[in-house]
Amino acid sequence: MEFKLHPQLKSDCTILGDLPLCRVLLAPDARFAWFILVPKRPDIRESYQLAASDQLTLMHESAGFGRAVMEAFDGDKLNIGALGNMVPQLHVHHIVRHQGDPAWPGAVWGHPGAKPYSDADIEIIKAQIAKMKLPDFKPA
Repeated sequence: MEFKLHPQLKSDCTILGDLPLCRVLLAPDARFAWFILVPKRPDIRESYQLAASDQLTLMHESAGFGRAVMEAFDGDKLNIGALGNMVPQLHVHHIVRHQGDPAWPGAVWGHPGAKPYSDADIEIIKAQIAKMKLPDFKPA
């Protein structure tokens, strides 16, 4: 069985590239530097369903990606979460937060007024991701 990105993630997000385990997505709200890591394993809903080696790789990729986006986007706080209430496929949100962002200090989920990315904005994000110190990242 092969990995397939959940249709909701595929339609809502922009694929930025791949780490060895995870596909890297850009969430569709330009108010936040909001990324999603999706392990490229079929039929995984929870992290405990991953093989032990994949669990460690997910933690390593999450930590490395988190560090890199905090530096690249000059964040005050990094919010990381894996909810899965709407999309059952395991996916881990990485949201760079800034004091004074539209949802600060509350959660970004369900915060009204989502702003879509323009094509130019997406290209800027892709360029920022390309400059990050992620040696195993392969851009889309």
